[in-house]
Amino acid sequence: MSDEKFMKLAIEEARTAPFPFGCVLVKDNQVIATGKSGETNNFDPTAHSEINAIRSACKKLNSKDLSGVTLYSTCEPCPMCFSASWWANISKIIFGVSLEESSKLFGQEILVSADYLNGKGANKIEIKGGVLKEEILKLYDGFEN
Repeated sequence: MSDEKFMKLAIEEARTAPFPFGCVLVKDNQVIATGKSGETNNFDPTAHSEINAIRSACKKLNSKDLSGVTLYSTCEPCPMCFSASWWANISKIIFGVSLEESSKLFGQEILVSADYLNGKGANKIEIKGGVLKEEILKLYDGFEN
C-alpha cells in the first residue's frame, strides 16, 4: 500500500476520535495497531493517538521494540509522541499536518518539531510530512474545540 492509503486509514481513525487525531502503525504492509486521541480516558493527558497506537502495538507484539514499523499520523507527533516513537525504535514517521499548522487551529502546543528532536538522538527516524495535508486540514476545520 502507498503512504496515502495508510494515511487515509489514520484519517478514518481521526474522524471517530474525541479529538480529530488518528494514527496507524504498519509493518510489512500490514496494519498492526491504530490509535485515536482521547480514546482511552479523557482524563489522561498522554492519550494521544500515537501513544495509544504504540501501547497497542507493543502489547500485541509482546515487545517494546517496534523496529521496522512505520507510524502514520494525521498530525506531526508532538515532543511526547516523537520521544515515545524514538524509544520504541520506530523506523519511519509519516504525517499530514505540521505542529505549527495544527497549533494555529487548536492553540496550545510545544512547538518543537520532530525533525529537531530527531537531530538530537543517536538513532534517526526517517520523517516525511505533508501527506494528504489538505484533506486533514478539512477534517480539522470541521472540529469544534
